[in-house]
Amino acid sequence: MGQQEQVATSLTGAVGQEIGASLAGVDAELARRYPGDPGTRQPVHTVYVPADAFAADTVRSWGDRALAAMDEHAPDAATFARVLSIPQELAGPVHDRVRAKLEREPVEDLRIDFEDGYGPRPDAEEDEAAARAARLVAEAYADGTAAPCTGIRMKCMEAAVRDRGIRTTDIFLTGLMRADGLPDGLVLTLPKVTYPEQVTAFTRLLEAFEQTHGLPAGRLTFEIQIETSQSILAADGTAAVARMIDAARGRATGLHYGTFDYSACVGVSPAHQAGDHPAADHAKAVMQVAAAGTGVRVCDGSTNVLPVGPTEQVHDAWRLHHGLTRRALARAYYQGWDMHPGHLPTRYAAVYAFYREGLGQAASRLAAYVARAGGDVMDEPATAKALSGYLLRGIDCGALDTEEVTRLTGLGRADLDAFASPRRGGPAA
Repeated sequence: MGQQEQVATSLTGAVGQEIGASLAGVDAELARRYPGDPGTRQPVHTVYVPADAFAADTVRSWGDRALAAMDEHAPDAATFARVLSIPQELAGPVHDRVRAKLEREPVEDLRIDFEDGYGPRPDAEEDEAAARAARLVAEAYADGTAAPCTGIRMKCMEAAVRDRGIRTTDIFLTGLMRADGLPDGLVLTLPKVTYPEQVTAFTRLLEAFEQTHGLPAGRLTFEIQIETSQSILAADGTAAVARMIDAARGRATGLHYGTFDYSACVGVSPAHQAGDHPAADHAKAVMQVAAAGTGVRVCDGSTNVLPVGPTEQVHDAWRLHHGLTRRALARAYYQGWDMHPGHLPTRYAAVYAFYREGLGQAASRLAAYVARAGGDVMDEPATAKALSGYLLRGIDCGALDTEEVTRLTGLGRADLDAFASPRRGGPAA
């Protein structure tokens, strides 16, 4: 035992109390603005279906069409892996998990589109479509066939279509209330947001609906779709998207990048409008920084290259979509749009390979961190949080099994939750 050190201080407790009091407002502001990840499952994609094409069997139909595409264009694991350059050791596991996913839960997040995918219609026609959508969604949740997350994209808050967007939202939500109430997986998407005041207006609409039906304040949340350059850089040079998150007053759950509207807005020619264009990278990077720590999640956009036609053409489209999805995952955009059933095989293939190929390293690093065992990488608490989040996302989407993660890390689901987010289970020791 070494000599015990004498501990001496010079300041009185009043100094610390004074500093604490001076920072009380900052402490409260940090807690309000940056609560951290919500600790809930994030879908790996959002499927957009025009309101007039939405049907009771849409989710199952997309899964069946995706499976049929695999049967026709990549009938076995080796072919599927070769087309997408999936490592040989992952060919079987990825192929089998993709097919199982398409059979079990082909769509994780479904958005019934009343905006660009639907277009302008006579009011009576859109009224009926909104009421029909509410009925079908309520029935799907009641019989267990709904996607885990489901909702609508209404028309935006711009003057020309504002009243229509408000009315469609009202009809849809009222229809759900008249059925079995609002489902837990309900998601609303507000498109073409340019000014924070439009977010404030939509927030007011949702508040009014809650008050009318006696719902808890904040029950209705929504995603903000970023489709204009003004959403990223306001006229005064500030990041408008950060003010939009604040304007939602805790109701914003996501920022969705609109590939083609945004690209056109900044003058990108149609042949180069894609998720990997530098203009897209800049917009999404600003969105990512603005959302960091707020609990609002960033979602990538879509590709308009559809996997249809002869096999060679389908394979080309698959490779493109797979590559864009992998690129997005590496940049921490864990969700993206899918516009065609043929995109589902490559969405899940990219996602599953991403998590399975990193499973061993992530698990060993987290296990070493928990055991304080050291190793060739010195990880910190923030990295342990990221490692746990990585493993949880893999489990949630079906890429990984809880049992195999527990076997490799020694941690159960509750332990992973605690490391990943205070809102999941508090900080782990």
